Amino acid sequence: SASSTWVGSTVAGHSFFATSDVQFPRSARGNKILRSLQGPDVQIARRHEAGFYSDDVSLLDGFTQFVGAALQAGNSAIVVATESHRDDLLLRLQAHGLDIAAAIEQGRYVSLDADETLSTFMVNGMPDPVRFFDVVDDLVLNAAKAAKGEPPHVAACGEGAPLLWGQGNPEAAIRLELLWNEVVKSYDV
Repeated sequence: SASSTWVGSTVAGHSFFATSDVQFPRSARGNKILRSLQGPDVQIARRHEAGFYSDDVSLLDGFTQFVGAALQAGNSAIVVATESHRDDLLLRLQAHGLDIAAAIEQGRYVSLDADETLSTFMVNGMPDPVRFFDVVDDLVLNAAKAAKGEPPHVAACGEGAPLLWGQGNPEAAIRLELLWNEVVKSYDV
């Protein structure tokens, strides 16, 4: 059967652009550290997905499964979410028997407020690529150093783009997702 793309009416009329239309900075420091963590011949399984959730329970179910699997495998997880979602996620992970206190102490579980994190790289209502990569480079590299999986991986999930979309700024939400695509190309995320 032929595949098709569906675009809802809330998306219609907004400008979408390919990542090749935008120049994103690369961190020489980040790439050097990442190569030293991976070794010369490591094959990386990278993926960036957008999840759509009908309610908070579904979002938390998805985050719990995703983050829990990463931590159980010895890897690191970065969560960028609202305070209530971060609190609920922490309780859910603990209820699943994960030693979150140890993961936090080891630097394998990093939980950040979505609004505060967005404010560190938003300029004139849009994510600034240079500021974004300054923030993300440090987060990902520190999480990768703490990961104990073989090879070490970093799982990241968040709700920055949905917050931007909900604020009536779909262009910024799309740009943020494109920036995360670049992170996935550069790091083992």
